[in-house]
Amino acid sequence: MVEPAPAPARMNEPRNTDPKTIMVGALASAQNSILPVAAIMFSTGGFGLLVAIPAALAIIAIGTAFSYLAWKRLTYTIGRQDIRVESGILSRAARSVPYERIQDVSLEQKLIPRLFGLVAVKFETGAGGGEDLSLSYLTEERGEELRQLVREWRDEQSAEASADPGESVPAKAVKEQAEPLFTMGTGRLFTFGLFEFSLAVFAVLGGLLQYADTLFDFEFWDPDIWRGWIDQTGIDLSALDATMQILGAIAGIVVLLIIGSLTGMIRVFTREWDFLLERTARGFRRRRGLFTKTDVVMPIHRVQGVKLNTGFVRYRFGWHGLSFVSLAQDMGASSHVVAPFAKLGEIAPIVEAAGFKLPGEDADWRRASGKYLVDNTIIESISFVIGAVVAGIATAIYAPEWVEVAVGIPLVLAGLTVVANALAWRFQRHALGEAQIMSTRGVLAPKSQIATRLKLHSVEISQGPIARLRGYATIYLGQAGGTFSIRGVPIERARELRGMVLETIAATDFSQLESQTA
Repeated sequence: MVEPAPAPARMNEPRNTDPKTIMVGALASAQNSILPVAAIMFSTGGFGLLVAIPAALAIIAIGTAFSYLAWKRLTYTIGRQDIRVESGILSRAARSVPYERIQDVSLEQKLIPRLFGLVAVKFETGAGGGEDLSLSYLTEERGEELRQLVREWRDEQSAEASADPGESVPAKAVKEQAEPLFTMGTGRLFTFGLFEFSLAVFAVLGGLLQYADTLFDFEFWDPDIWRGWIDQTGIDLSALDATMQILGAIAGIVVLLIIGSLTGMIRVFTREWDFLLERTARGFRRRRGLFTKTDVVMPIHRVQGVKLNTGFVRYRFGWHGLSFVSLAQDMGASSHVVAPFAKLGEIAPIVEAAGFKLPGEDADWRRASGKYLVDNTIIESISFVIGAVVAGIATAIYAPEWVEVAVGIPLVLAGLTVVANALAWRFQRHALGEAQIMSTRGVLAPKSQIATRLKLHSVEISQGPIARLRGYATIYLGQAGGTFSIRGVPIERARELRGMVLETIAATDFSQLESQTA
């Protein structure tokens, strides 16, 4: 159903972003002034407020001034073939991106811009995060309108090329039918947070305590101070029996687990809040975020592959994560997370909607070469064997009573390496289907990757001196937006895979494929 088009946008007319961008910069300056002001207050004694308040006002005023100048000097122009952005206060920089190079248009809304109803519009070009184009900030309505305009012109370049340069270009606001594919409610987020155990808070506290001595007249790392404080409370640690000490240790571990779980849960709730993945006429639309909201649309034909990952603990409970490999980037990563915490039954429909299929029981799985297992085990174990020899000689000279320990530990590690490689080889497999190629690896937390043979760009067989002598190779599959390699493949099998994949690629007219899927 087509809704009334919004106000038309004049082409080739430089525009500024929304004026409320200046207020966002002012609030950001106020936020950035908190730490310097706190440091001034603690370091200037009784005159802290007299110095801190003018300093805070100066920081905010300077930040607001620069925010105004940056907003005034930043313009964007919507052309017939590209979008152009010019910025810079003292020196000017101009960037022009043709619509055909734009892989994705995403909307990001951090906490402060959200207070003013603003979004950052990001144009993903597939050239890397630092090379992508961004507009900060536009209103939510204008951001969505611009996204729709770019999509229309990207998909209909030939029609727009014949338009009158002075003609107004209306935005085609099409109300798309959205089919929900995956969502995560509060209960799912809570469960996800339990598996995201993190002790990052202790690293932050440790870093802050490094500078605590400069702000407070207190030596945090002096054990005598803490011992004196305990003595003042009347607690006699020497009088505690072994049971109380064990209970104290258990209580400490429980507190550690609780804090780690809460830290992980906070990360999950802030990143994945209101997670929703939908299938639309344009592709996959994913929205998530509590403080920073993101709205990303991934065209189906631009999904190059899928990745499944899990963790050591969550794998035992059947939880997995699903990502799409795409030319565009997702928060700096090369893959778009579309189901961060789901069961395989929930993942399968998403994978099929993207044109892939999870491997079934009839998949022709092949393991890596046994020679690759032997060679890899020897290479990884030899360092421990050498360490055992060196440690044995050194302890025989300086501490003969420790020879068995010094030699035994590296040899045990070498034995564990042999076992680990044997298990890894058992679970390192690949399979070639009629339309896709799959690989899986990992013992305790297996990871899988699937790519469509049709969308692979190249197949490379790589052999080092040992591999060439022993008759196996590593296959590198050229995939836009990601990497896909299969190690230890017998050379005959590698050549067979290359021939079959290249046959699929050579038999495809990609110009026709693009026109059909766009």
